[in-house]
Amino acid sequence: MKKAYRELKTFLVLWSTQSLSQLGSEMTYFALTLWLYEKTGSALRTALLSICSCGPYVLMSVFAGALSDRWDKKRTMLGCDAFAACCSAAVLVLLRLDALRPAHLYVLNAVSGLMNTVQQPAGDVAMTLITPKAQYQRTSALRSLSGSLVTILHPPLATALFALAGMECVIVVDLATFAAAFLALALFVRIPAAAPERTDAPESSLWTSAKEGLSYLRENGLILTLILFLAGVNFVASAFDAALPAYVLPRENGGEAVLGIVTSCAGLATLAGSLLVTVMPPPRDRVRVICRTMLLSLGTENFILAFARTPGWWCLAQLAGWIVVPVMNANLDVILRSAIPPQMQGRVYSCRNTLQFFTIPLGLFSGGFLVDRVCEPLMAADPRGVLARLFGQGPGSGAALMMFLLGAAGVAVCVGFGRVLRKYEYKE
Repeated sequence: MKKAYRELKTFLVLWSTQSLSQLGSEMTYFALTLWLYEKTGSALRTALLSICSCGPYVLMSVFAGALSDRWDKKRTMLGCDAFAACCSAAVLVLLRLDALRPAHLYVLNAVSGLMNTVQQPAGDVAMTLITPKAQYQRTSALRSLSGSLVTILHPPLATALFALAGMECVIVVDLATFAAAFLALALFVRIPAAAPERTDAPESSLWTSAKEGLSYLRENGLILTLILFLAGVNFVASAFDAALPAYVLPRENGGEAVLGIVTSCAGLATLAGSLLVTVMPPPRDRVRVICRTMLLSLGTENFILAFARTPGWWCLAQLAGWIVVPVMNANLDVILRSAIPPQMQGRVYSCRNTLQFFTIPLGLFSGGFLVDRVCEPLMAADPRGVLARLFGQGPGSGAALMMFLLGAAGVAVCVGFGRVLRKYEYKE
């Protein structure tokens, strides 16, 4: 244990302080969502916060990774964090002047999203460079653990601070967590440089560097297939996110409080799964584990929700669907870190981000469209038919039908890609 602590000392400092800063940032984002909805009363205008944040991430990830590989990782992280903190400070100043408007938030959120696009690949590579290979699974589990804690904690903390002390207090807490993370990284963390690919090679252009990340994926079928598999998973999962409120809120035994409880079960499940990963031995076949955990997640959760009628079963479905997600993430992380050379990871990770996450807005749109325009009208047209006996009656029954369709789609994605992945051999 002492040896493991010595090996992970630098990682623990960076991981803990960056996680604290992430908690502060998520609290600010959640509170801004509450503030914007209070001011506008518009779900669409509130959703534009996410669009402005995710847009730069999807569009610019390929180039961000190339920049990350060129730049010093520590300086990149410090610069991006400082720029994002300036955006939070700008919101605070505008609030104090009573001049904050929705347009300001959209612009500042886009800038913050762009900084995160550059910072994330640099941070991922930094974690690889400061972690011994034998500790990859353990550190992946710890990162998943902190992500779960942030997911669980930021809504109640942000809501409490927002209600008791206002938006300004939330931002001050965010800036305090940033200061702690910034000082820890600047003073106590040394990130070694990645080994250069070729010392005699001329420096390539930014576009060429970005294409090198795509070329690496084309030449490494296992990594590319895993990324495309998870793009399919993300499409189904994001369509689920769009359908879940329509499934819970309109029901007689549903409502906002029940939706909050059901949603929090996902965070609790990922926390439990993260703890489980920390004590699990390395599996013999990580690729098979990834496929089977996603099959269990997408199949079990969606099918239970399709036929369940009570909040207890809804919570159980969330627990069953999310507890295996950290297991998948840890095994995927080990494969990527082990297979991709550190000097290429920034470019490859950023290409992965674009390919793996571009399906999320498509899934959100598709899920909402199908529930509103197809599933709910279909159920309303035959309130006593076979579908009504299977998925219930009244508002929310169309979303239950959507859950069934998503379960079938999730199983199809997992089985189809599982067959493709069998032809690849992975060795650590």
